[in-house]
Order: sequence, then C-alpha cells, then structure tokens
Amino acid sequence: MALLHMNADDFNTYVTEGKGAVIVDFFATWCGPCKILSPIIEQIAAEFDGKITVGKLDIDENLEIATAYQVNAVPTVMFFKDGQAVQTFVGVQPREVLVEAANKLL
Repeated sequence: MALLHMNADDFNTYVTEGKGAVIVDFFATWCGPCKILSPIIEQIAAEFDGKITVGKLDIDENLEIATAYQVNAVPTVMFFKDGQAVQTFVGVQPREVLVEAANKLL
C-alpha cells in the first residue's frame, strides 16, 4: 500500500484497532514545514511498502484525533506498534532519523 491519506475511519482501522506497524504524519495544508516533510514521508511509504502502513492525517479535518494524541505542533510524526504510540517526532526530521525509527518498528 502506498501512502494513505487518512480520515478518522482509516485512523481507527489502521491505528486504534490495527495490528502491526503504522507511521502517521499529522500535518496541516497551511503548514510550510509539513510541505518540506511530505516528500520524505512519501519516500518512507514507498520504501516500507508492505511492511509498515504509512499515512497522513490532516489535523484541521481530524481535530479530535490530533487532540487525543496531544498533537500541539505540526508536523508531528508518530510511530505506532499494535495500536500503541511508541515514538513521536515534532518538526521536520532528516529522512535517516525517520528510517531508523521505522526499522525499529519491524
């Protein structure tokens, strides 16, 4: 599966109720740093295709989820394993940092 543009139902299916590894990029369309991070997230989605579900969640359209996970700044990238948040990065991160964290999920 390529990069998934998540809504609340997708988030519940893949993260809350899901099993396995999931990376969620919490972003906003108006956020400049989010636009910088977006190609990195797309690369990670392609690289880990079939191993890790990678999704983007617009905080403006999914405010309840962002609030529940205490997303106070964007971009925020959260790594989940079997429905539990295991690592969080706030702000633009180098690709290598995110890949290293993704490998730890496997």
